[in-house]
Amino acid sequence: MKFSKGELEYAAELVYSQMLPTPQYAWPLLGEKTGCEVWVKHENHTPTGAFKVRGGITYIDWVKREFPDISGIVTATRGNHGQSQARAATRAGLSANIYAPKGNSKEKNVAMAAFGARLVEFGNDFDEARLEAARQGELNNWHAVPAFHREIVRGVATYAFELFSAAPYLDAVYVPVGCGSGICGTILARDALGLKTQIIGVVSENAQTVKLSVEKGELVETGSAKTFADGMAVRVPVKAAYDIYRHGAARIISVSETEIADAMRLYYTSIHQVSEGAGAAALAGLLQEQQQMHGKAVGVILSGGNIDTEDFWTILGGSYPKV
Repeated sequence: MKFSKGELEYAAELVYSQMLPTPQYAWPLLGEKTGCEVWVKHENHTPTGAFKVRGGITYIDWVKREFPDISGIVTATRGNHGQSQARAATRAGLSANIYAPKGNSKEKNVAMAAFGARLVEFGNDFDEARLEAARQGELNNWHAVPAFHREIVRGVATYAFELFSAAPYLDAVYVPVGCGSGICGTILARDALGLKTQIIGVVSENAQTVKLSVEKGELVETGSAKTFADGMAVRVPVKAAYDIYRHGAARIISVSETEIADAMRLYYTSIHQVSEGAGAAALAGLLQEQQQMHGKAVGVILSGGNIDTEDFWTILGGSYPKV
């Protein structure tokens, strides 16, 4: 998978028909903490509070052109992808049938419903919900939206296109990784612009399918993915994404639940931004590697801010939610 600069510019125009570009700022307090010039890409400032909204816009636009007769879509999610697809689908006149695992974030569920989703809780994790969504799609003749697709990635890549256009000299960018649209979009935007920026993927140490797959050189499923950073809680790697990040990422690192919680608190105390677990993982990765990044210009993707209020209180209290 590759994108030209023109393809990303076209995707950006489509995205901007429904939202404004998000800001990227170099924050001095984060710089003091890490010893780097730290640019934060604020994907917590989108219409759904997360980067996924971009891919929803481009994907549903593609679906309406390619499958004009469908009446609805179905997909699985932990919340941000579901909000994105529900928002875009209902705006396009389609029904949005969203499957989330049992015990999913209450506030993400409410948000999905507010964007027009018919929400069903099924299974014990994302991958069980994903299989049920695919089954229901076949039974009901709904278009099944995957977690990873060229048109989703093209939309998501527009955040990296914005970041690199504002700060093309970045030495490295840290990106949280779940199914992989974020890191792949960042890699492909870098390549389209001809930059040499290192891309470092960050996973939870409790959901290491991506890291293990890259290290082994083949897809590795894990038995569980129990992390409060639900945007990274994936057990089964996506082959199409793996084919991109295994070559395009400098490395994949893992961070602990404690490191993620520490990064969330740092975001709040230093720049007064609310981040969800996955949203703070990139900063947690930079904090882990701050010695080797000392003196460099580094970007971190604050991929989303959708965390339940009760869980955020737990974070601010010095702990983290147990799953």
